[in-house]
Amino acid sequence: MVKLVTGVAGFIGFSVAQALLDAGETVIGIDIVNDYYDVALKEARLRRLEARPNFVFYRRDIADIGLVDFITRQHPDITEIIHLAAQAGVRYSLINPYAYVQSNLQGQVVMLELARALPGLRNFVYASSSSVYGANKETPFSVDHAVNRPISLYAATKRADELMTYTYSHLFKIPAVGLRFFTVYGPWGRPDMAVYLFTDAILAGRPIDVFNDGQMWRDFTFIDDIVAGICAASRRVPPADTDGVPHVVYNLGNHRPEKLTDMIAIIEQALGQKAQINYRPLQPGDVTSTCADIDSSRRDLGYEPTISLADGLPRFVAWFRDFYGR
Repeated sequence: MVKLVTGVAGFIGFSVAQALLDAGETVIGIDIVNDYYDVALKEARLRRLEARPNFVFYRRDIADIGLVDFITRQHPDITEIIHLAAQAGVRYSLINPYAYVQSNLQGQVVMLELARALPGLRNFVYASSSSVYGANKETPFSVDHAVNRPISLYAATKRADELMTYTYSHLFKIPAVGLRFFTVYGPWGRPDMAVYLFTDAILAGRPIDVFNDGQMWRDFTFIDDIVAGICAASRRVPPADTDGVPHVVYNLGNHRPEKLTDMIAIIEQALGQKAQINYRPLQPGDVTSTCADIDSSRRDLGYEPTISLADGLPRFVAWFRDFYGR
C-alpha cells in the first residue's frame, strides 16, 4: 500500500516514515521544512529517509490548495494519509498566531479535501494533542471528557481539527482517526521540547528555566510507543459510530505522569552533570499536569506503551551526544 505522511521532516513524521519503510511500505512524504526550529536537524532526518528505497519526498506547504490536484495526479493510488504536519508549540502561538491558522486550520482542510479526492483512500489518520484538554481538572484525561476550554491558540486549532474532520467524516464518509499525543520525546526529537532544551543547556553549563516552581507533571511518552500507536491506528479502519460517522479519537500517552524535577534528575544522571535551575512562575497557556486514559487505545488498537522515562531518557541523551558530538 502507498501511504502519505505529512510533516515527514518533523520528529514524529520522520519516525513514522522510518517504521513504514522498515515494514516494506511505499511512503510519499510532504514537508515545507520551515525554520520554526533548526532546519539542519530536519534536513538530517530527510537525508536518512531519502537514502531509502520506496520513499518519495515533496517540499510543499500543506496549506497550499493546489496540493490536492498535484498529489491526486502524481499518486492516485494512495490508500492512507497520516497527517502529522502542524505548527506546534503552545508558547509560540502567543507570538505568531497566524502560523497556526494557516498550518493547523487551512492545512487540515486541504488534507481533508485530498482525502475526498483520492479514490482508494481507506483511512485518514491525523495528529491532535493532549493540549485540547485545556483547563480540564479531571485526570486521567479521557476521550469522553468535554474539551470545550482550550487555554492556548495551539490547543484551539487542534480541537478545531477534530471538529472539522468529524464534519468531513459525516458528510463524505471519510474514515478518520484523531490521535491526541502526550509529550512525545526520544531520539531525533524537537529542539523546542523540554527534554531537548534541558539536555542542551546542562551540557553547555547554562541554567534551565523550570516553571511553576517545578510543580509540573507530564505524561512523557517515548517516540517508539507513539509510532506503534500511529501504525496501529493506520491499519485499523474505524467503524461508524451510532450516528453512522466513521470517526474516532484516541489518546496516545504513557499513562504514567512524571514530575518535571524527576525528569531533570534522570537527565542529570545520564549526563553525569548537575543542572543549574531557575524556578519561574507558570506560563500562559501551560497546564500543570497531564495524564492519558488509554483504555480505548488498548482495546481498539492494542496500544501498550512499554518504555519508561528511566529507560527512554538515556536513549535520548545517547542520541543527542552522538548527533552533536558532545
